[in-house]
Amino acid sequence: MRICSFLPSATELLYAVGLGDDVVGVSYECDYPPEARGKPVVVRTRIDQDALDSRAIDERVRASLRRRESLYDIDVEALKRLRPDLIVTQQLCDVCAVGSSQVTQALGALPHQPQVLALHPHTLEDALEDLRRVGEATQRAAEAERILRSLRSRLARVEAAVAGAPRPRAFCLEWLDPPMASGHWVPEQVERSGGFEVLGRARQPSHYVTPEEIAAAQPEVLVLMPCGFSIERTQREAARLTAAPWWRALPAARSGRVYLVDGPALFNRPGPRLVDGVELLAALFHHHEKVPGTVVV
Repeated sequence: MRICSFLPSATELLYAVGLGDDVVGVSYECDYPPEARGKPVVVRTRIDQDALDSRAIDERVRASLRRRESLYDIDVEALKRLRPDLIVTQQLCDVCAVGSSQVTQALGALPHQPQVLALHPHTLEDALEDLRRVGEATQRAAEAERILRSLRSRLARVEAAVAGAPRPRAFCLEWLDPPMASGHWVPEQVERSGGFEVLGRARQPSHYVTPEEIAAAQPEVLVLMPCGFSIERTQREAARLTAAPWWRALPAARSGRVYLVDGPALFNRPGPRLVDGVELLAALFHHHEKVPGTVVV
């Protein structure tokens, strides 16, 4: 089977069930596992994210959405050459990945019509079930079920370990400037790891919040996980936010419980590593020592 993945989480799912050699095309963001970086790129962004800061990226995104312009380009000529049997795409967010209408348009230009699997997760369980859907679509159902059992077992161990423990008030920041609270599966990750998300909305898109709302929520733990940013990029851009007087007055900042984490790896993308994110949050919430994979602000 020849497979093109239009989003990073789908690439992770395909590799997880043993189909790395079958993946013939990926998006520009597909960087895990590392060997995915060597695949031909068939989806690219129109925004030069490396040249813009958080505020400028947000302004460009909102301007494009107002004009109903896509943020991505699909390389139709590359798709013609690669002749995929299956395309894995998404219906969740036109900001995070190429939209379904653009995929439909690209398919109309192809001389052959591949099967299309569109993922649409809103919860942690949805993301896990997408592993089963990928397995069923690629004749890898047994492999998918084996991985699912392992992931669910790990989640159960975390929930058992934090049962009955005090739940710290947590705020997960999914964008820095302007600030955005978490949505979809992230509040559930917080809940399962023994925390209480004070501003995020489960099963809903992430949303803008004001400094006044953050201050009023009085978070005891702050987790910075801006969508698409590495920890190093987050460090560079977080200084303006964390230096603000209202931020320094937050309980989490006063107690030194502000953490930078790898958002794309563990929280932004609905793939198997969301379980790693739950395990990391449990360590942050219930153990105050330094946790590998995080930076303390």
